[in-house]
Amino acid sequence: MAGEGDSEPEKSFKLLGFLDVKNVPCARESVLYGSLGSLVLGLGHFLATSRVRRSCDFAVGGFIFTMLGCWFYCRYNFAQHRIRQRMLREGMKNKILFEGSSLDPERKQTGNERSNS
Repeated sequence: MAGEGDSEPEKSFKLLGFLDVKNVPCARESVLYGSLGSLVLGLGHFLATSRVRRSCDFAVGGFIFTMLGCWFYCRYNFAQHRIRQRMLREGMKNKILFEGSSLDPERKQTGNERSNS
């Protein structure tokens, strides 16, 4: 049976031999948007000028430009998301650590506690 006992590891797809599209964040979306950008730019240039070679050049340039643009935009957002996650994780750890102590920022201090500190 196909579903029983399959212990084969899933193969990853490597683009150009080095870009692991399955495991690298943002790689899949960048390649897909890049291919769409190359199609639009190449076809648009061909319909406007009817020059095949130059349209292919525009398509390759469109692929590179769109792919890199999507890649940097996605990686920037991914980095921001990871920074926010790390800050939230540290904040939750500090809340658990300081909860109920005199260092708890949510705990209201009375006049006697302020003068003792």
